[in-house]
Amino acid sequence: MMSQIVFNIDAKLKEKAMRRARKAGVPFSSVLKFATAAYAEGRLDVGMAEPERFNAKTRKEIEEALEDSKCGRNLSPVFRSAKEMDDYLDKL
Repeated sequence: MMSQIVFNIDAKLKEKAMRRARKAGVPFSSVLKFATAAYAEGRLDVGMAEPERFNAKTRKEIEEALEDSKCGRNLSPVFRSAKEMDDYLDKL
């Protein structure tokens, strides 16, 4: 027995998904069926949170911290014990 599902979706999101399905040579309805089956079987996990959107200042700070990390700047050394860490921090 088949059942029909009707729901509202943003037109731009629908068009983008349909284009991707078309490019892959798969009917869009099949994509929705596959996704529903995968979700029902526990093979698809849906994150319900919106992606983080940072203001300009925070974004700049994060980008600088990531760049520093890649270049090895502004990093503390590796500590073998809490005392070693405390001694290092006391010297700052």
